[in-house]
Amino acid sequence: MDSEQLRSIQTPLKARYRAAPASALITLHAEGRLGTEAVSCSVQTGRALVEAGLHEFSGGSGTLACSGDMLLQALVACAGVTLVSVATNRDITVSGWVRAEGDLDFRGTMGVARDAPVGFTAVRVLFDIESDADPATLEEVIAQTRRFCVVYQTLVTPPEMTMTRTPGA
Repeated sequence: MDSEQLRSIQTPLKARYRAAPASALITLHAEGRLGTEAVSCSVQTGRALVEAGLHEFSGGSGTLACSGDMLLQALVACAGVTLVSVATNRDITVSGWVRAEGDLDFRGTMGVARDAPVGFTAVRVLFDIESDADPATLEEVIAQTRRFCVVYQTLVTPPEMTMTRTPGA
């Protein structure tokens, strides 16, 4: 896809969202079935069924997907798609890799040490980009990627979150 094709798709959407801001609002959904035979949860991704389970550091076998890995994979996917979109809109050709890595202390999630945090303490997104664009332009592309990547921005500025049981479930 080139910049003209992408703009032809996005321009009417942007116009509609400017004219009717409420038309840009959406609630995304995800659902999983709790495992009955193993400590697991099966999640339909829309393209495939993913069975998530405990990480090896918390007693898992290593055969099921780890939700922490899935979070980083979602970040990589979003950052990669956003970077390619930004570059395409600027008529910049890019190729290469995006990688995310996150630091965890399993003492927190395992309840071994009250002072150990539960969750990632640091996450890094790294781009290895090949392009004919100059380094300053690529830094601008990354800055725009940082600004518009939904998953990155959600992690940087956490939304209000709740966790409750659905009555009657």
